[in-house]
Amino acid sequence: MKIGLTGGGTGGHRYPLIAVLEQLNSIFDEENREHASLYYFSDKPFTDEVMKKNNITFIPIFAGKMRVYASFKNVFDIFKTFFGIFSALWKVFRVYPDVIISKGGYVSFPVLVSAWILGIPTIIHESDTVPGRVNIWASKKAARVAINFPEASEYFPKDKVSLTGHPIRRSILFPVQEGAKEYFGFSPHIPTIGVWGGSQGAQTINTLLVELLPELVEKFQIIHQTGEVTYEQTTRDAAILLKENKNKGRYVSFANLDDEQLKYFAGAADIIISRSGSSVFEIAAWGKPSILIPYPIAHGDHQRKNAYYFAREGAATVLEEENLTASILKNEIEALFTNKELYALMSKKVKTLHNPDAAKIIATEAISLAQNH
Repeated sequence: MKIGLTGGGTGGHRYPLIAVLEQLNSIFDEENREHASLYYFSDKPFTDEVMKKNNITFIPIFAGKMRVYASFKNVFDIFKTFFGIFSALWKVFRVYPDVIISKGGYVSFPVLVSAWILGIPTIIHESDTVPGRVNIWASKKAARVAINFPEASEYFPKDKVSLTGHPIRRSILFPVQEGAKEYFGFSPHIPTIGVWGGSQGAQTINTLLVELLPELVEKFQIIHQTGEVTYEQTTRDAAILLKENKNKGRYVSFANLDDEQLKYFAGAADIIISRSGSSVFEIAAWGKPSILIPYPIAHGDHQRKNAYYFAREGAATVLEEENLTASILKNEIEALFTNKELYALMSKKVKTLHNPDAAKIIATEAISLAQNH
């Protein structure tokens, strides 16, 4: 049996595939079966650790990015995608998987075109309320479509859709509770805010948070993941503002958090401030109340729609970036910590949005399709 996976561009595309990979190997181990040959078609491989641990072969694929705005790069990328399809067709043909699992993203497009031409069944997973263009196109040829949000079903053929939830890697699924705050040099008795900006960071959130630091450290401890691009500037500004502050040890910052750090982050944070991409489901798995600040120019306004779905379910509060000020953010933080009933309800509600079997459902269906194929 051969199983292919494709997707890339961001962690939101790659991380769920790792969760499915882990589950595929677990199923073969549990059933005492010969493992499938696993292949990852993308522009970049997973980390060496993930590749070796899951015994997966990397097949490089290239494709042009399909931008929604005017750019000369679009012209060049049309040709890049065109040649990428021919390259992918040959590479997919040589492997000829029995099934391909796709997370979407522009790099998956040549692989999915190849699968369609070669008659290979595909499973599509869509993380957001508003699907990406590749997934919308691919769903017409796909055997199955897995989604996180009920609203996404309207974009796909109804007979193919299943509300599976979001696959989450085992390495971050269970927060470290014991000693989590101490891991960051904090007191276990002081309320702690986790700010999670993603790999690229969130400039608006970083700026507002730094502005509030002198006030926040009077009551709270803050773990701030800034993103690579703004880390130096954000850390420098924070150091200047807190230079003479007796509570400056209540603030720590990181450009990014590895899986080990993320488990401690999840355990230490009493609330999380975040954008509202697919990371909202990791927050749900951790059972954490959150303040979601949608990225305002995300494709199809999907971050805003993701955030308001969580808000309607009582699992988060939403602040619009357009109207956001430091004082509004501060008031929302304090409201969550002081309203114990709201905090408890939000902690309870957010857990209901996480399906711990999401990766297993997708992996099991992939094996079934592969066997039939």
